[in-house]
Amino acid sequence: MTVAHPPSLTPLLFAAGIGWIYYRRIRRQFGRQPYQHKRALLRTGLLALVLCGLLVSAVALPKVGLAIVVGLLLGGVLGAAALRFTSIEAVDGARWYTPNPWIGGALSLLLVGRLAWRWGGGAFSQGGAQVAQNMSPLTLGILAALVAYYVVNGAGLAWRMRELAPGVEQTVA
Repeated sequence: MTVAHPPSLTPLLFAAGIGWIYYRRIRRQFGRQPYQHKRALLRTGLLALVLCGLLVSAVALPKVGLAIVVGLLLGGVLGAAALRFTSIEAVDGARWYTPNPWIGGALSLLLVGRLAWRWGGGAFSQGGAQVAQNMSPLTLGILAALVAYYVVNGAGLAWRMRELAPGVEQTVA
């Protein structure tokens, strides 16, 4: 006699977790945000490690290497452009910034859309070994662009925040 096992909830829970992370990330692209120096540096540092991993992948995996390099370059340029349109201000001793919502939001939605497209096509349903063989250059290029965008934007924002004197109300466009 065979026992029927209920379907695993792991894929649904994983998708819900990723969705929550992206919801929070996209929500930070709109409106005035408080700047928290230590969290921003930690996030930028972790993403810089991911960026290094992507560079190693670009060298080790020639099939997707060009897409990763192009994504990193494009993301760096977009991060610098978005930083140019980010306004920063110090009010009552607190530092605030208003990011450009269009560039970061578009990149985030592009990656979510691409992952949904790949998921809908069954690219993630075969297990870890099959996923490694089915790596999409487009998906990794978009991921590389997003990581480079956040590294350049985060480092540039930290650099610009140093210009603000704490406790003095001022705005820098």
